[in-house]
Amino acid sequence: MTTRDQMLASIKANQPAMRPIPAQFTFTSVYPDLTQQFIDILTFVGGAALIVPDFAAIRASLQTQFPNMTSVATTCDELADLADVTMNVSDPHELSGLNLAIIEGPLAVAENAAIWVDERQLPQRVAPMITQYLVIIIRQSTIVPNMHDAYKLLKVDETGFGTFICGPSKTADIEQSLVIGAHGARSLMVYILP
Repeated sequence: MTTRDQMLASIKANQPAMRPIPAQFTFTSVYPDLTQQFIDILTFVGGAALIVPDFAAIRASLQTQFPNMTSVATTCDELADLADVTMNVSDPHELSGLNLAIIEGPLAVAENAAIWVDERQLPQRVAPMITQYLVIIIRQSTIVPNMHDAYKLLKVDETGFGTFICGPSKTADIEQSLVIGAHGARSLMVYILP
């Protein structure tokens, strides 16, 4: 008997007893303030958030934060006048010079500051990855405690594409040196409406 055969035989002989799979496996997360938990985690992962009363406050903040910005696209009707580029293009390469993308997120998660977006918010799925700066607008009422709660609400069969976005793009693969914006947006600003 080879060493390999001995190891496999030993593993097979020492298997734990089988247990039934739980019918429903979920975690319950309780945070004193879902919005604050979301903001704290987003800040920790390199993003920023601002609670605002309305779209006028978002507009004012964007005009201060990105003065004279060109190559701006949005899918938010309330901010359409800020855009000089459309995301409704047939060839995603047409967005290669996109500086700022402004989209809405229908669902956010407090435990990891992830925001769900799908093709209803993104006519071109490349937009949040190719833009230099990303702005996502969410509502406080759409923040859920954890990913289990998020997946209960998602209907992934209703769209052809969807993804969770959490913070700006970042990697530390090369010599454990953190690089922001390596594979996507250099910054993520989240505006939180009531």
